[in-house]
Formats: sequence, structure tokens, C-alpha cells
Amino acid sequence: MATPPRTNPPRRPAAAPRGVAQRTAQPGTPAQRRAAASGRPPGRTAPQAAQTTRPGGLATRFKLEEAFRAESPNFYLLAGVTLFTVILGLIMVLSASAVDSFLQDGGFFVGFFKQAGAAIVALPLMLAISRLPMVFYRKWANIALYSTIGLQLLVFTPLGVESGGNRNWLDIGVQFQPSEMIKLTIAVWLGVNLPQVINRVGPYSFRIFTGIIPVYIAMFVVLLGQDLGTVIILFAIVLGCIAFSGVAARMVVVPMVAGAVGVVFMALISPNRMARIMSFLNENCTDYTNACWQPLHGKWALANGGIFGVGLGQSKAKWSWLPAADNDYIFAIIGEELGMIGCFVVIGLFVALAVAFVRIIRMANDPLVRIVTGGIMIWVVGQAFVNIGVVVGVLPVLGVPLPLLSSGGSALIMTLLAIGVVLSFTKEEKPIKKNTRRRR
Repeated sequence: MATPPRTNPPRRPAAAPRGVAQRTAQPGTPAQRRAAASGRPPGRTAPQAAQTTRPGGLATRFKLEEAFRAESPNFYLLAGVTLFTVILGLIMVLSASAVDSFLQDGGFFVGFFKQAGAAIVALPLMLAISRLPMVFYRKWANIALYSTIGLQLLVFTPLGVESGGNRNWLDIGVQFQPSEMIKLTIAVWLGVNLPQVINRVGPYSFRIFTGIIPVYIAMFVVLLGQDLGTVIILFAIVLGCIAFSGVAARMVVVPMVAGAVGVVFMALISPNRMARIMSFLNENCTDYTNACWQPLHGKWALANGGIFGVGLGQSKAKWSWLPAADNDYIFAIIGEELGMIGCFVVIGLFVALAVAFVRIIRMANDPLVRIVTGGIMIWVVGQAFVNIGVVVGVLPVLGVPLPLLSSGGSALIMTLLAIGVVLSFTKEEKPIKKNTRRRR
């Protein structure tokens, strides 16, 4: 006899947990639901919340992470390379300036303290500028350029100081170079006004050059102080801004030719410049004690360093053999103490800066960002390779420092402020996506 199939009785639905049943049946107030989710009884809050809401507590809390939050990975790349370069520069200024500081001021650390003080002032300012909106530059570009031109004119008053045949310093209790400010204000002014000029006359018209007359005035005022090296850098900044503005290629070639003619003319009318150029062109320099002294000792310092260097602080050239050892020729001290490896590290840092600038330019939609970043890139990276070219002997002595590394408070401050301007442009880029999953 076949047995009937076994059938199981229907299962009862499992009873929901007490907390779920209570939330389903009685939703309650939002505060009660939050308390139930956190496992605390209703009416009791976390100690942190009680502290922030009790009378007399702080109404708001400043979060450093929110204030300086990067909007793009380019922020980290540019800021990180800049910070590392500044730290390396402080170390090398301490080493290169110790002897001259002792001979002139009676202390080994005087030059280092000045440079470190400038860095302490400039780095927070760089971060503060990195938070500025784009409208700030459009509003204040004209005032900034005309103000720095006015400061440059003050060098021809009793407040001006002449050094090395150039009158480009102001002494108002603190010495600084207004021409370093002009580098930044020219780049920002062109970024604001050059697109308007191009829209008015077209990208193929040479009338573009008639719309940037204030830039010529700024360069002429600097040239009056006989600072040809700074004028060459200013001219390169202008060319860089024009090149990244989207105009035709011939718009860059013509001013390059005109600029080269102007440099030759200024060299011909200056015996000092002609002596430096002739010593550069003469393979067997005969004026050892004058025009050839600095270039030759710079090369000897590099040769003495070899591949690995003689060791940090062990330079012989800085013992009054190499003029401007902590300034224009600090790259020679780097080569002597850190060797060829140290030189490659410095060159690599400026290549990394160039990569960061180019990345920001490529991601920019606003012509202001492209023009200003291009001009500042030519300034910082171009000036660095001009300085290195002078030290290794492929260019005549021009008297331009190595950005972020050479001693000089005003140059360091303005270079960091310029990088802060570029950092502020990264806010317009796509932010980094953060993983919001909660770890279990």
C-alpha cells in the first residue's frame, strides 16, 4: 500500500526584531530614529554633540582640511614639488652663505635666517592665495600692475639702492626688488586683458601689440635701472603669455626677433656687458681676475664635485673664491657638494614643475588660466634653465638667480606667490573622488 507523500505544515514568518518592529509600527521623531540607529536611548546625545551645542561653546569650528582642500591632483603635484624645492634651497643657502655671512655680519647663520624668514612668510601666503577666486584677478590686475610700476620708479629716488651696477632695489627699512613684483603683475595683467584685446582685433592682427602698452612701460622702467637680466625674463614672460593665448605663430616670432635686436643693442652700449659677452665667446679667457673670474670658478666648482660631490657643507669655492655663491651661482655649490646626482635632482625638480604647469594649462577652459600659467611657467622654469646655462657655461653671465633655491627674500616670496596664483586655478578642475564606503 503506497503511503501518501509527507507534507510539511506552512512555516510562520519569523518574528522581526524588537527594534525593527518598533520602528515599523511607530516611526517616531527623527531624533528618536537617530537615537535608535546609534544604540543610545532617546533623549541622550553623544558627548561631542553636547559640547558643540551647549551655551557658551564655539558656534563654528575651523577645519584646516576643508579650508585648503585640493580640487585636483595637480594641486598636490605642484605644491609638493615646490615645497621640496624650497626646503632643498634653504639647506643649500645655509651651506653656501655661511662663510660670507660670517665675514660680513659676524654670524654664520645670518643669510640663512633671512631666507628662512622669507619662506616662513611666503608659504602661508601661497596657500592663502591658492583659495582666491578668479574674479579677484580680473578686479585687481590693473591696479596691481600700475602699483608695481610706481614702486619701480621709487628706485630712482633716495630710497633706491644700487648693487652691481643695477639700480633695482628699494630700502624702506627692508630691502626688496619691485622688479620681482612686476614679473607676477605682468603675467596676471596679460591674462586678464589679452583675451579682450584678441577678441577686439582678432588673433591674426599685429594690433594686438598696441593693446598691451602698460606692459612696455613696466619693462622700460626696469630697463632704466640697467637690469638687463630681469628685462630679458620679463620679455620671456610676455612671449609665453602671447604664445598660450591662442594667436598665430607669427605673432610670437616677430617680437622674438625684435627682442633679440634690443638685447644686442643694450649689450653694445654697455662696456661691462660687452666684457662679459667677450669673455664668454673667448674660449681661452685671458681676463682672469675680472670678467673671467666668476665663470671659471663656477666651472671649477662643478668639476670638483664629480659624480657624488665632496659632501654637504664641504665646498671650497664658497670660501671667497666664487662670488654670489649663495645667489646666482648656487647651482655651482650644489654641483660641488652634491655632485652630478644633486644637479640632476635639481633639474628633475624643475622638469616636474613644468609638467605640473602643462597639466594645468591642458585642463583649463578659461583663457586667463592658460595665459597666466604659461607666463609663470616661462618665468620659473625658463629662468631656472637660464641660470643653469650660465653656470655650466653655455650662456654669458646675466645675473639672474635660480628660482626657489637662490638666496633673496623678495625673489623667493614673489615666486611662491606666483605659484599660489597657479594653485588657485586648480579649483576649476575636476575634484578627486573619495571612497565613501564605510569599512566593516
